[in-house]
Amino acid sequence: MPSEARGDDVYQPQAGDGQNRPDDELDLENTLGERDLDDQMEEGYSPPERPLAVNNYGTTGAEEHRGESLDQRLGQEVDDVEPPAGDGIGDLAEGEGEPLERAQGEARAGRLAASAAADEANGRHIDVLAEDVGIDGGAASAEEAAVHVTDEAEGQGRQA
Repeated sequence: MPSEARGDDVYQPQAGDGQNRPDDELDLENTLGERDLDDQMEEGYSPPERPLAVNNYGTTGAEEHRGESLDQRLGQEVDDVEPPAGDGIGDLAEGEGEPLERAQGEARAGRLAASAAADEANGRHIDVLAEDVGIDGGAASAEEAAVHVTDEAEGQGRQA
């Protein structure tokens, strides 16, 4: 074995080779931001559900040669669609998407606790009857703060 055939004599890359970037564009397969070619092939092409503009004027050679009149062009324009009157806020009483009516009752209800009278009446504890024990120093939860006292005559519900 000749002394020239040593592992040290095999091609060794130069120090600057790692810094040389390719000048040409990368393949789609080698880019990070692009879909894979296989994905594009599997995806396929979905044609429109109906042909576009086949019934319009100017699709034949004779029509294209004659040209289109101004009236025909203006006839193809679509008018701007305006929303129907009454789409403002507050114009449709109690309608879908309208602001809620004012809260019924002004006095805030307090906390509810099991009624002592219910326990004495039948001798057992039930959670069906309760009484208002007042506001607990203003530290009510959002649900408790939303409850207000309403007179029967005042809060008859919505009028049809």
